[in-house]
Amino acid sequence: MSGAAEARSGHGAGAYVRVGTLDELKAKGTMVVPGRRCPILVVYHAGHVHALDNRCPHLGFPLHKGSVEDGVLTCHWHHARFDLASGGTFDLWADDIPVGSAEVCDGEVWVAADCGYPFEANYWRGRLKEAMAHNLGLVAAKAVLALLDQGVNPRELVNDAIVFGARNRDGWSTGMTVLTALANVLPWLEAEDRYLALFHGIRRIADDAAGEAPRRERQALDGAAQEPATLKRWLRRWTLVRHRNGGERTLLTAIAGGATPRDLADLVLTAATDRFFADGGHTLDFINKASECLDLVGWDLADIVLPTIVRDLVAARGEEESNSWRHPVDLVPLLARAFEGLDAAVAQGGAATVSWSDHAGLARALLGDDPAAIVAALDRALGAGATPATLGRTLAYAAALRVAQFGTANEHGDWETAHHAFTYAHALHAALRRVYGEGSAAGRDLALLRGLYHGAMAIYLERFLNVPPARLPGSRADDFAGLPSDGAALTAALLDAMDRQSQVDRAAAIVARYLALGHAPRGIVAALGHALLREDAGFHAFQMFEAGVREFEGWNGAAEGHHVLVAVARYIAAHAPTQRAQHQTADIARRLHRGGALHAENAG
Repeated sequence: MSGAAEARSGHGAGAYVRVGTLDELKAKGTMVVPGRRCPILVVYHAGHVHALDNRCPHLGFPLHKGSVEDGVLTCHWHHARFDLASGGTFDLWADDIPVGSAEVCDGEVWVAADCGYPFEANYWRGRLKEAMAHNLGLVAAKAVLALLDQGVNPRELVNDAIVFGARNRDGWSTGMTVLTALANVLPWLEAEDRYLALFHGIRRIADDAAGEAPRRERQALDGAAQEPATLKRWLRRWTLVRHRNGGERTLLTAIAGGATPRDLADLVLTAATDRFFADGGHTLDFINKASECLDLVGWDLADIVLPTIVRDLVAARGEEESNSWRHPVDLVPLLARAFEGLDAAVAQGGAATVSWSDHAGLARALLGDDPAAIVAALDRALGAGATPATLGRTLAYAAALRVAQFGTANEHGDWETAHHAFTYAHALHAALRRVYGEGSAAGRDLALLRGLYHGAMAIYLERFLNVPPARLPGSRADDFAGLPSDGAALTAALLDAMDRQSQVDRAAAIVARYLALGHAPRGIVAALGHALLREDAGFHAFQMFEAGVREFEGWNGAAEGHHVLVAVARYIAAHAPTQRAQHQTADIARRLHRGGALHAENAG
């Protein structure tokens, strides 16, 4: 660059690339030169010189193969159109073209070696919101990746997406569950998979909101704050009579009155357990996820997020209304008698002098085929001093064993039956810890403990899924035959297995061997996460992964935790591989953002 050009641009010579003479550019109309990260398209049009990234922001097609007319640049691949001067798109699905500065000095054209957007962080934050509003998957992927590369805290992206979801769909959505679940396990994932996790969750929220009417806000009741006990009675009443407006206004009144996160969770969870295993366990699961979401983004957003669960809360159907819970054994009066004895059992347990720790014995009982014996086992555990959180952990473990020992002779759809009990039990475990902490429930409202009995009956009713039970890997000497011992080789073998169908038992054996050899758990959990995130996974798969990883953490290396992770591996393997269309979208975004070539002739 000449001294005049360097002084005019304010950049060192390495920051600019010579294009050629102005006369050459006028004669050709367009020229392409190599930039630092991408080829640069230089256009002379209507007396002005423009510099743009030569890759169409949609799928990377070389823009010099397009055309310019009246200041509009058209890509001939998918006919996306752009303002030549600013790079702004007229077609939102295509995104904007990064632009660079151009200088004409002493008859020569020079362009900046890098193209980009003004005020990058603000630009991509705005594009992420547009991507959600218009359900633009590729734009969302690029925005998430760009913001993460700029050091934006993932919680800020979760915040933006959750608020969008709460305001643009009438009720809590599966996408909000997916994003919260994946945000909970981000520390277990590799950096590239954290990007995939956020993209999956945000894209799901946009899908859920597409074409939906926005949420209509309700307000808290005016006047003095009501007593917590009164608000709890009201919400339970409105839930049972399916009065949504009354439920939302009651909940908003509790929030406005300064109720703590624990008390707010207790308020809605108690109402949920007035019905037996409401909505197949989803109601309690969504309430727990809404609470965990607020743990991530801050409880100051409770008035925006928490009311979204009321629609499903009041509409849910309880299993006391279903045939399977009534015939051939009527479970409802059996549980009603157990609920009447909760106060006495908890009081007895509070007087126990020895800590309860019979997880294995209770898990065996929970997997039994006599519902009365199962209820009695829970009663005895409470009377022996088992805390709500401890029972929640054991219930989740028993439910995980249903998945870990799921017989593949069952119909494929029956995986979801086993999955529902496990994710419900995990949510209940988290809810019990939130409401009662790790200690006794003595002296507290015990209504939430009913959820333990609901979960136990759900596990009982799934007993046919383990007839006969699949063997847990490691119970026979030849279970690990042919498998490597090295940790990296085992994770590679796991991903290879999940590239093929019907690898349920092999995936389980690989995970069990990895853990049995004492390798660092993060390696195999990260591999399971990658295996999941590269698939077009269903809603339940994301639930299963997060619930399994978090329950695995709680066992602190014990065999029970290994069995939980085996259950996760079997479930993911049963649902892989898929077409991986979402992963392809994410990969296109990655290559566009980081300067990768998507077309062989991209440099012209």
